[in-house]
Amino acid sequence: MLSLRDAYGRVARDMRVSLTDRCNLRCTYCMPAEGMEWMPAEVTLTDDEMIRLIGVAVERLGVTKVRFTGGEPLIRPGLADIVAGTKRMTTVNGDAPETALTTNGIGLDRKLDKLVPAGLDRVNISLDSLDRERYKQLARRDRLDAVLRSIEAVAAAGLTPVKINSVIMRGVNEMDAVPLAEFALRGGYELRFIEQMPLGPKGQWDRSQMVTQQELLDMLGEHLTLTAAEEARGAAPAELWDVAADDRQPGGRIGVIASVTNPFCGNCDRTRLTSDGQVRTCLFSNTETDLRAMMRDGAADDDLADAWTGAHKYKPKAHGIDEDDFVQPDRTMSAIGG
Repeated sequence: MLSLRDAYGRVARDMRVSLTDRCNLRCTYCMPAEGMEWMPAEVTLTDDEMIRLIGVAVERLGVTKVRFTGGEPLIRPGLADIVAGTKRMTTVNGDAPETALTTNGIGLDRKLDKLVPAGLDRVNISLDSLDRERYKQLARRDRLDAVLRSIEAVAAAGLTPVKINSVIMRGVNEMDAVPLAEFALRGGYELRFIEQMPLGPKGQWDRSQMVTQQELLDMLGEHLTLTAAEEARGAAPAELWDVAADDRQPGGRIGVIASVTNPFCGNCDRTRLTSDGQVRTCLFSNTETDLRAMMRDGAADDDLADAWTGAHKYKPKAHGIDEDDFVQPDRTMSAIGG
């Protein structure tokens, strides 16, 4: 079997699949208020094409984990069918791939009756504030209640651990860091703070305005007792801290994904497929490999696998955000997938 091994010895086992570039929110750090120029339907992969390419990755290239992202993946009408098709595949380990979903949570509570039987294993839900007005300002939509309903529904459905993703921004929602942490700990959820990355509208990211991992830990440390988790991080994006119980919460675990100030590039095990069939070897890549065109021109699965492995050999050593020649990708996060 081929594998997605790059020139630095890293092997990709984790695949991020963007199912659409469209979203029903307009989060300030992700896209302009007016939205984006969405991809035409004819360039987006069909459900069958998406399942075929996922199958190449899982059954020919050694991928064992598949995470569905967007835009907002719940918008994709065929989501449950794609999850089910993925779950019917067999990994190099002889079992089905692990499946996960990253979502803003809007309407997820109403779709679990299809997604759970399809084989969805885990869910990450984005939530940047528990304050209705700040949530509305950040997301440009008044949908906090819908997100909270979905978090409760996912936990009730047994898709644990339920993970919550939060982006904290200077002068915007720093006051939400501790309330979000205590909310997650009380609910038994695993909170992941994510440093804001240069993947939103062009020219709007300012590193000096980013709340860093250390600043987040300092904020939390004023209210919570944190101890670095003992187990090795490996290829996981988040560094983890155990939180001691107190009179406000029962204890638990919190993570920080410090892609900017403490990147994990040296252990990265990801490959990415966009909704229009492009392979990206790095979230911040400025190059892509077009599998859609190959597939629609009649390429066999072996040809697609060879093209994928060839592209992965050129995966960069690091994302290079701190380099003088760093150039923000043309695609925003909504068109790449988280």
